Amino acid sequence: MKKFHYHSVLLAAVFIGFLASFVIGIERHVIEENSRTVELAIDYEGLLELAAREGLPPDEVFAQAKEAGITSLAVYETTFKKFNVNGKAVALTGADIIARYHAGMLTDPLWRSLVEDGKIVGTEIYIVGHDPAAYAELKDDLVQRFGARRVTVHTVGGDEVIAVKDYYEAFEKRNIGLPSDEMRAVNAAGFDVLARPSNYEACTPDDVRAVFARMDGIRISDIVFSGTETLGAPKALQTTIDEMRERHLNLGLIEGVTQLQFYRQQGMDEIAKGIGYDHVARLYSIPKDELKKLKIADAVERWVTTDEERNIRINLLRIYEEPAPNMSLLETNMKYFADTRAALESHGFKIGRAGMFAAYEPARILRALVIMGVAAAGMLYLSLVVPALNRRPRLLLLFFAIAALIGMMPVLLGAGSKIRILASFASANLFPALAMVGLLDLLRGRRFPKDAPAWRIIVGGLILLGITSALSLIGASYLSGALSDTRYFLEFDIFRGIKLTFVLPMILVAVAFMQRFDIFDGRYDASAGVMGQVREILATPVRVGSLLGALALLGGLVVLVLRSGHTSGLPVPGIELQVRAFLEQVFYARPRTKEFLIGHPAFLLGIYAAARRWPTMIVFGLVLAATIGQGSMVETFAHMRTPIEMSLVRGIGGIALGGAIGAALVALVAAWNRLLDKVKAATS
Repeated sequence: MKKFHYHSVLLAAVFIGFLASFVIGIERHVIEENSRTVELAIDYEGLLELAAREGLPPDEVFAQAKEAGITSLAVYETTFKKFNVNGKAVALTGADIIARYHAGMLTDPLWRSLVEDGKIVGTEIYIVGHDPAAYAELKDDLVQRFGARRVTVHTVGGDEVIAVKDYYEAFEKRNIGLPSDEMRAVNAAGFDVLARPSNYEACTPDDVRAVFARMDGIRISDIVFSGTETLGAPKALQTTIDEMRERHLNLGLIEGVTQLQFYRQQGMDEIAKGIGYDHVARLYSIPKDELKKLKIADAVERWVTTDEERNIRINLLRIYEEPAPNMSLLETNMKYFADTRAALESHGFKIGRAGMFAAYEPARILRALVIMGVAAAGMLYLSLVVPALNRRPRLLLLFFAIAALIGMMPVLLGAGSKIRILASFASANLFPALAMVGLLDLLRGRRFPKDAPAWRIIVGGLILLGITSALSLIGASYLSGALSDTRYFLEFDIFRGIKLTFVLPMILVAVAFMQRFDIFDGRYDASAGVMGQVREILATPVRVGSLLGALALLGGLVVLVLRSGHTSGLPVPGIELQVRAFLEQVFYARPRTKEFLIGHPAFLLGIYAAARRWPTMIVFGLVLAATIGQGSMVETFAHMRTPIEMSLVRGIGGIALGGAIGAALVALVAAWNRLLDKVKAATS
């Protein structure tokens, strides 16, 4: 039997690296706990629409919304489509004015004289304001937005008329500027303003300063830019940064439709870096078409899950456009707002201005020790699959020292971003593999008696599952320690290679398994070695049934890989959605399906199969399936936006549920085997 020695120096280095990663994890947890304030926002126009639908004064709806928990109202730039509705200004085409003149409908002599003097051009747009304050802002906005070349001011009697060279259908929808009267009304009603400015074409520093000047004296919670560009992009971003820093304004970034990173806006990375990542929060809004399909309770649960699992801190709600049964539209929406607030508070959140992550970068020495531990883990794995290296401890230590120094030096010098990514990837793959290899060596050294009762195998299997999972979770701590900083918490940077991480641990475990066991004849010494068994696999004749079975297994593996991450595009069956919803109600953090339905039950069955001396090929397959669960637990921590506490609790929940399912399956298999033995005894 091949013997593999676990080098004590490498084990000590792994332990030291783990302690360093554990300290980083504690610091990360403190930062996450200090940012649990959620901002509940809704569009200002949404509340106005709700008031209009119910025939109520806006102030009454505002008061109820504030009482229900709404803290800020989103104010967008105005458009002429809005002006034509609220009556603050009117835009007419020159062609329309001329047509009225010839039809005898233009009675004002001053307007008639403008037509007769040829000052009305059919292709231009003419604006008249009825609200002096709004008109003054509008004139400034139009000159700022279009330039003096395209904007002319005519005087008609004692009034002004603004002429704009533009295409009317496009002009009606153009963003013109943030309306200060709306922002003041929002503050007067007791809300903060969530400002939604858009960018200018060929934006200049003066354009940027004009936008922020409009916000002077306004109580603003966050800036969330509208459109595909931030204000100031691409050449005036520094002015935007300076203005936001001077006013201590926070930046809200809109989560992408795949719930991964952000809706891409040109300039957002530069602004976030410029104002500081401790002034950035993540925003989410349930899509309008999706909200109308959700019951209030489901929408509320969505917000709780969103804020808990993805560190969203600005919840931009939308109004329900249809009332719930036996409720008015106003009652429906106020219940939605109030229930969301109550549910978040019951989960330990505070309601107010969005909580921000403190600027965080762990001490260099801690990060360097993490890198050292990863190097040790890599050398340890190699020593456990390469017998020649295992027998030469000095050479092994030399390789470890070289790898550790190469990885640690850039980190100690304040760089090493690529080294960190490599270390996190290695951690996600190496530690689940090492945990399973440790299990294999333990089973080789101390095996269950062949006649051991099933309950003893189950108890022993559960203990081994706990130990193996704990070893795998060391890798989770390493992964978190390698990546933890504010950029990763906010998802400016993300872990790459999740799909590969799903497969690679199984490959690493398969290599180790074939170094220890012969998967064909069941001997507990793989004399043929890895390559010998691979050649034997490739030379084995395949029947059609076996081929179909292998293709089915491969297809299942492909589906599982594609289902990991956010962008697979594969539909989720309705029954699975119902199971997920149930588990979210039962568990603090819903366990992952790959763990409690595949990996951990396969672990218990693998222990039972080894104890009962089943064919080694079956044990091999169960061990690989068990590795899926171990790898999935570590992979969970790759989602750095998810609080570390929740990832840990999710893994523990998966162990508990998967262990229970696995124990039940082992009990059923054992009962079936006993029944078969009785039938054989009765017929013999």
